[in-house]
Amino acid sequence: MVSELLVAHPTYTVRRIFVSSMNNAVYLVTARRSGEQLLIDAAADAASISALLHDGEQDAGRTTRLGTIVTTHAHWDHTRATAEIANKTGARVAIGRADAAQLTAERSVDADVLLDDGDRVSIDGVALEVIALRGHTPGSVALALGEEPTLLFTGDSLFPGGVGNTGDDPVRFNQLFTDVTSRLFDRFPDSTRVFPGHGDPTTLGAERPALPEWRARGW
Repeated sequence: MVSELLVAHPTYTVRRIFVSSMNNAVYLVTARRSGEQLLIDAAADAASISALLHDGEQDAGRTTRLGTIVTTHAHWDHTRATAEIANKTGARVAIGRADAAQLTAERSVDADVLLDDGDRVSIDGVALEVIALRGHTPGSVALALGEEPTLLFTGDSLFPGGVGNTGDDPVRFNQLFTDVTSRLFDRFPDSTRVFPGHGDPTTLGAERPALPEWRARGW
């Protein structure tokens, strides 16, 4: 599995691989100065994720250490390699507070860090802001990294063409649409890059004109 270098910032790099038949995206942030790493969604295929960590080491040019695995939400396809990677690397596991019980029940992983809206997770001074996007699951979170442009890792809450699946439940849809609108579109500029949990990236500018259509159709 060959990883793709998405961002080569002076202080960090961001890489991505896709794993499993579900085309899950796994993202890796590596701090250049220390080699500390943060993994977003250990979805499946521990061997490929281990190779991704090694690619991050090449970016840093030094020995690296995976410090944190952030799970954007507890759905099965985003968590299958979490226990194996955490056990292998000693990384702490972080997840939205309301999804932690599901991670424990389905993967026997007790999260080390319970995330709430506005929290930050950091690696060697590289801070990612936690943004709660409730609706796809109760504890779904996105992560915001950097500025000009900001990078948003949105899990299954925002994709090109719409918000995530809310099970045809209007209450869940309204919650997710409201969170995505107020916490992402109302706050970040059009240049903001969106990296979802499956498939292609997009920008907030590309998606913004369709918000009225999303609201009207209810998904």
